[in-house]
Parts: sequence; structure tokens; C-alpha cells
Amino acid sequence: AGAAVGMLAGGVLTEAGSWRWVFFVNVPVGLVLLLVAPRVLAETARRPGRFDLGGAATSVLGMTALVYALIRAGEDGWRDRPALAALGAAAVLLAAFLAIEWRARQPVMPLWLLTGRDRAASYLTQLCLTAAIFGAFFFLTQYLQQVLHYGPLRAGAAFVPMVGVQFAVVRLAPRLMARLGARTLVIAGALLVGAGLLWLSRLSAGDGYATGLLVPFVLIGSGGGLSIMPLNATILASVNPEHSGAASGIAQTMLWTGGSLGSAAMVTAYGSAASGRDVMPGLDAAFATGAVFAAAALAVAVLVLRVRR
Repeated sequence: AGAAVGMLAGGVLTEAGSWRWVFFVNVPVGLVLLLVAPRVLAETARRPGRFDLGGAATSVLGMTALVYALIRAGEDGWRDRPALAALGAAAVLLAAFLAIEWRARQPVMPLWLLTGRDRAASYLTQLCLTAAIFGAFFFLTQYLQQVLHYGPLRAGAAFVPMVGVQFAVVRLAPRLMARLGARTLVIAGALLVGAGLLWLSRLSAGDGYATGLLVPFVLIGSGGGLSIMPLNATILASVNPEHSGAASGIAQTMLWTGGSLGSAAMVTAYGSAASGRDVMPGLDAAFATGAVFAAAALAVAVLVLRVRR
């Protein structure tokens, strides 16, 4: 939901001022959070321990190198030397991270958090769904601005139905999960996201907003809203409160890594299929690639995820 809201807010800021405001707005938001958080968040019990500096450093550097490699490869191809170098560095750093965590007495990320059938399946499903959805946001903006010739504000406003549906579904998700179970909601969410992306993969230059985008926006928003809460609930229900921070951190890593992976794969598909000034073959290929990621999420949810409530 935050990413969809960001698309809307980004359009407003770009239209009203400059695209640079999209980055600056994080500063006042961060300051507000710093002021509000101590007043609304409950203090957790303090426990003595040692900071895992080696694990923290290798994880940050490794994930930075991985995300850079994915973004660079998406722009310049998988034969790009800097992308390959960054990918190699990421492999070495993340391998070092795993080795450090394996031996650490108080690791920043206990490796057992990556085990457990339902928890591991939830992480992988998050990765695949985020790859599908985040990558689609970029190409939906391209379609709105390059094909339908929307300005930044109008393009941002075009995401309102997706945002509204997602917020509504997220609010309903706890009651639906109590009745139907987490697995059912995740499967339904992946199906809806996949259906929306398949619809988008059939777009043509002659399609308007109402006929070409409105239905898939509703499908993707509904699917994302259905899957977010049960996946997070499944992850956190499987760990003790003292490990909830690390478990949530892995979930966030899956989200951002999935977004980078999906964007890189969809940009590659776009570049392979685009023909001259006709952007539609490339856009359709990108959305089809997103549908593949949604299908992967569906497969994991159906074949691996077993949690019912």
C-alpha cells in the first residue's frame, strides 16, 4: 500500500514542484516519525548482548552490492561488467555474512529464522509477489505517460483505485483470515495479482484507462491487500517476541530485494521486446514477466505453505 501511495504522492509533488521533491519529502517524514515513535511505541524489555558488527557490515554491504547489480543489469544488460562485478561482490559478502552468523553467539540474523516450512514459504512468497508488483509500478507509469500522455499529477491520480481497494482489503483481511485461513488468502492474493498482470500483458496503445487499466488496478490492489497481512502474521506467529525484530527485518529484506529483482527482470524483458518507437511490445513483455513472478508466488503458496490460521 505504501508503494501505491508513493506513486500518488510522487505525482502530486512532481506536478507542484520538481521531481527532486520526491526524495526530499522523506526528510520531514523521518523527522515526524522520530518525534512520534517514542510516544506511541511501547518500550521492549532490555537484554544484555553484544552487537554483531561483522554480520551487520557484511549484510549491508552484500545487499547493497546485490541491489546495485540488479538495477545496473536491468539498465545495461546482464553482460555489463560493473553489474557482474557487483554481483560477484554480493555473492562473496553474503557468503561471509552467512559464515559469520553461523559462528556468532548473538547473530544479528539467527539463521534458523530461514528454516521452518511456513516461515520460509512466506519469505519466498513475499519476494516473488513484491517482484511482480513493484516492477509493474514502473511500467504502468511509462504506459500512462508515454502512451496515454498523462502528466505527473494525472498519472499519480490514476493509482487511486489501486490504493483505495488495497486499503479496504487490508482492513478486511484479519476477519477473512480468521474465517478462511492465511493460506487461502495468500493463494487468492497471488491469483489476483497474476490475473491483473496477465490483463496488462495484453494492453495495446488504443486501450484507454477505463478499458485497459482500471480492472487490473483493482485486481492487483486486491491481491496485494489480501496477501500482506497473512504473510506477515505467519512469519511473526512462528517466532518468540525477542526474535520478532530479526524476523521482520528479513521480511523487509525480501520486499526490497524482490522489488529490485522484479524491476531488473522486467526491464530486461522490455529491452528485448521493444521495437524502435513502439513501446507496447516491450511493455507487454514486462507485464508478462511480472505475471511469471506472481505464478511463482502462487506455486510456493499452493505447494509449500501449510499454515491454516
